[in-house]
Amino acid sequence: MNVETQRISPAPIRRSLRVKASQDKAFRIFTGGMGGWWMKSHSLNPAGQKDVIIEPRDGGRWYEIGNDGSEEDWGRVLAWEAPERVLLAWQLNADWTYDPDFETTIEVRFTADGDHTIVDFEHRDLERFGERAEAVRGDYDTGMDGGWRQLLDGYQQRLEAD
Repeated sequence: MNVETQRISPAPIRRSLRVKASQDKAFRIFTGGMGGWWMKSHSLNPAGQKDVIIEPRDGGRWYEIGNDGSEEDWGRVLAWEAPERVLLAWQLNADWTYDPDFETTIEVRFTADGDHTIVDFEHRDLERFGERAEAVRGDYDTGMDGGWRQLLDGYQQRLEAD
């Protein structure tokens, strides 16, 4: 009897938010105001994080600026479709270091819903973390001080405070 072993990839991290903001504002605060809602403790920079930048174009950089002015790459913009969608390459490996040859993807869609916007977030291709994929998924989802869940809560709070 031939028994095949099938490897199941870790599920993408998905979160949907209904925010009290226009589609344009929701997109702008997510992409252009990330430094205002990203947790400062989630920094690659030894000097601490001053800002997070997503360059507003296909092929743009995604990086942080340290308090000392230095820059640490996080990834790049794969698709910029303001104000409906942004697709980002997350190029931080399982050791939390930038790797230009490594990539998972983050897609965020912004859909107008009256005076609100539905923000659909998905971090996928987590199987690319290899043997550490399940552990990394757990950290990114709810671990490491709240993971994406806490970061997106911070985004929503920042967005609705304006």
